[in-house]
Amino acid sequence: MKFSLRPPDDVMRLSVMGAFCQTRLSFMRVLLRRIKKEQWQFKRTVWQMDKSGCGVAVYQATTAGGRDYSLVVYAHNLPAEQRSDRVIATAWDATFTLFDGVPSTTDIARMQKQVPLQETGRNDHQQLVLSRANRSARVFDAVVSALADGRQPTKEIAQNAYLMRTTAVYGNGKFGIADRARISSRPEFAQPFAAEMLAVFMFRQFPPDLAEHLAAARTPTAVKIDADLRRYLGIGNSTGLGMAPFIVNHPILLHRWMAARETALARVRALPDTTPEVQNQFIGFIIKAQMQAKQWRTADSGQQQKINRLQNDLQKLHSHCQTFVAQYPWDAIYQWGEKNLSIDGREALTALLIEPHGELIDDLSAGMGGDETFIIDECSVGDMRNLIQQHYDWIQQTDFSTEEQNARFWYVSAEKQEPRLGERYLQPGAELELPLTIMRDMKSFAEALAQQNDSMSLALFLMKQPQYRRVAHRAQIAACFPYSEIRDNLISADMLPLDLLRCKLSFFGATSFDPRSDRWLRINMFQHAPYPYELAALPADEWAWCADETLIH
Repeated sequence: MKFSLRPPDDVMRLSVMGAFCQTRLSFMRVLLRRIKKEQWQFKRTVWQMDKSGCGVAVYQATTAGGRDYSLVVYAHNLPAEQRSDRVIATAWDATFTLFDGVPSTTDIARMQKQVPLQETGRNDHQQLVLSRANRSARVFDAVVSALADGRQPTKEIAQNAYLMRTTAVYGNGKFGIADRARISSRPEFAQPFAAEMLAVFMFRQFPPDLAEHLAAARTPTAVKIDADLRRYLGIGNSTGLGMAPFIVNHPILLHRWMAARETALARVRALPDTTPEVQNQFIGFIIKAQMQAKQWRTADSGQQQKINRLQNDLQKLHSHCQTFVAQYPWDAIYQWGEKNLSIDGREALTALLIEPHGELIDDLSAGMGGDETFIIDECSVGDMRNLIQQHYDWIQQTDFSTEEQNARFWYVSAEKQEPRLGERYLQPGAELELPLTIMRDMKSFAEALAQQNDSMSLALFLMKQPQYRRVAHRAQIAACFPYSEIRDNLISADMLPLDLLRCKLSFFGATSFDPRSDRWLRINMFQHAPYPYELAALPADEWAWCADETLIH
């Protein structure tokens, strides 16, 4: 039996996309499977840190093909009053770059003058990624003190499962670093955001290394972090509106991400039977997901309610899966979930159903990147009207004559060149609006087409009204790539930007979503994953659903 993919009307809704979880197809996990399979080599080649924790460190990765990448980290002694996660910050506890090759001492000295400046520095084509990070000050200092006192910082780390968090991870030619074209043909970077994921994975080793260094500088009897406890640490990240427009502006890429995920689910549902071994693996993942949900920390009341619902759903799922039906057992579980679980529970179930079936679905990751070039085909006005009626029937539900449906506008801040969200009827600047008004503009396009003869050439129409060229392009994309459009109004008063952020971050592989407002949140990356130096001896995938029961309280 072949199962159809879930229809875009069901999946491409912000309420659903905002409940996505990491899966086997998330970019962090794909990267670690590649590193493990190809037996990359890692080593720390430079450690020049003083007693205050200032200096430079270099971590080097060598791929199976012999290509080298070096993460160059500059540590700074930042006063507490200067520490800020906001994009307008100008100083950080650590700044780093992923260097293409092995940097010379001259390269390191040159970059030491530029990388700490971040956006205002003079970066070059040998730098593939540019980033910065701040200490999670209270926890970082407490961990250093515990290590200096000769004890493991179990309680301290349980409060916050990272010692540092990044506040931006730039790639793809931003601020003078290498364009995507420089590395796009390299197999190790075929996956979207692979260079950025590699930089974060390599940087994750630095915060515990620095904490141990500072503890040892304080007292010679200091201890190192226990390997299991160290693995509990991830890298935090503070993420805001800057990344939200990406999935709107890259409709073909969004379709490929979504289609891979939905195809994976359909393949699993189509399995006619299963084995006791796979059943036990699935139940084991449910138990781990339950422990993760118990460890999920947030200060946001709305997110806490979602976590509570998820915990309840996972308990119901665990109880339901004590027995499996003989025919199409995974589809039966999915259909039960559709009827009995919340949105958060259903999307967690989707991730869990995919999890024990790596051999069946891991190949789908190869199709999640690629060229996004799409040229408008010549057609008539009537053809375009029919196309919009077929693929954009959902735009008719919204009345854009109301202030509520036009409440916001997206723009780029002049100070940091970062996307922002303004209140149209309360703030100035709407004339600088970014073209993220897909529903409104497509509806206007359809109305303008209705005034023309169906036999008229679309090219002639666009020559007369070129303001519609962008949405005409998107309409033809949607006809070929059905998961390319988010089927909600992105400028309405009740739109939650966090849903856009969580969708994208779930494809990265992020966990522990912790909203700090409706426009930014904190996450954790690579928590529980093996460190680069451990991957030869440890599994590359089992970490994703890990949880340490001893740290739940």
